Amino acid sequence: MSVDMTERTIDAYIDSLLGGGDFASFFSDDVLWTTMETGEEVRGREAVRDYIVALHTQAFHAAPEVKRFVVGDGVAALEAVFVGTHAGDFAGIPATGRQVRLPYAVVYDVADERITALHAYFPIQALVNQLQTAAPPG
Repeated sequence: MSVDMTERTIDAYIDSLLGGGDFASFFSDDVLWTTMETGEEVRGREAVRDYIVALHTQAFHAAPEVKRFVVGDGVAALEAVFVGTHAGDFAGIPATGRQVRLPYAVVYDVADERITALHAYFPIQALVNQLQTAAPPG
């Protein structure tokens, strides 16, 4: 897959993700999400979509602040900041209403104009620490 096609695929995916579109349409049927810190894996278009949606709308009311992404032939890397409010259970911690900011990165494998894998360098323990140590809102 060419660099140009990889870039077009990732650009359209990010636009759809940030704009509330059908971002899962950019996933292959058997796409694999891996949280690199824990080794947790989620497989399949709907399952990965549901995981991302739950993280951004159920456990947190959150949105990524995209800092930059780099694209190569069949691979892309995104650097972002996860910004949100803790609104539901996460890692066994009930909703606190606390604000969080957490830098993270995702590396995407892309083939045939579809994302086949997401390697999420998302620091779960750092997020848990923010929920346990941050001052309550207000």
